[in-house]
Amino acid sequence: MSLFKRLFTLGKAEANSVVDKLEDPIKMTEQGIRDMKKDLENCLKALAEVKALAIRSRNEIREQQEKAVDYEKKAMLLLQKSESGQMEASEADRLATEALNKKNECESHVERASADQTKFEQNVSKLEVNIKTLRSKISSWDNELKTLKARVKVASATKNLNKQMASIDSGDTISMLERMKEKVEQEEALSDAYGDIANESKSLDDEINSAIGGDSQSTASDDLAALKAKMSKSK
Repeated sequence: MSLFKRLFTLGKAEANSVVDKLEDPIKMTEQGIRDMKKDLENCLKALAEVKALAIRSRNEIREQQEKAVDYEKKAMLLLQKSESGQMEASEADRLATEALNKKNECESHVERASADQTKFEQNVSKLEVNIKTLRSKISSWDNELKTLKARVKVASATKNLNKQMASIDSGDTISMLERMKEKVEQEEALSDAYGDIANESKSLDDEINSAIGGDSQSTASDDLAALKAKMSKSK
């Protein structure tokens, strides 16, 4: 029970401790569970030994009971031989008495073995209850430990993330973004300016080509008229 109380105290301490101090309680709980498993092994070993003693007592009871019955039968046979004249009465009485003494000894062994068996069976019952309780506690603490380890991982990851977020300088970040925004706007304005210049150059070229195109058409007409006049003269 002291072990259970110690583990229960550890559980309360773990529930109230901060994340940075969880590692030691986890290790202590793991050690506590290992100790409980050793206790369970010892209880199982003791249970097997006590059960063996109970079985031996039960076997001894049966054996001594059979011997007691056998000695009683032998005493009766001796007396029957005496009555039938096959043995002298004094000798038959002596041997029958010895057989009955052996019977009484066997019955004493039966009584002692019966008391031992009762005691051993009581011990078996107590050990079985303790083993059941111990197994239940080990299973419960194993599950608690798994949950605790998972919580430690989540808490540690959350702590690291929050730590990283806290270390970010929002002022520098905003300033950097503003500079990037200003540079992008400048590049966009410069792009628009080049577009305007390109459009202006294109418009000027169109005017020039249009003007040149008009004179060329006029000259072509004059040349055609001159060619026609020349052909007429040749006829």
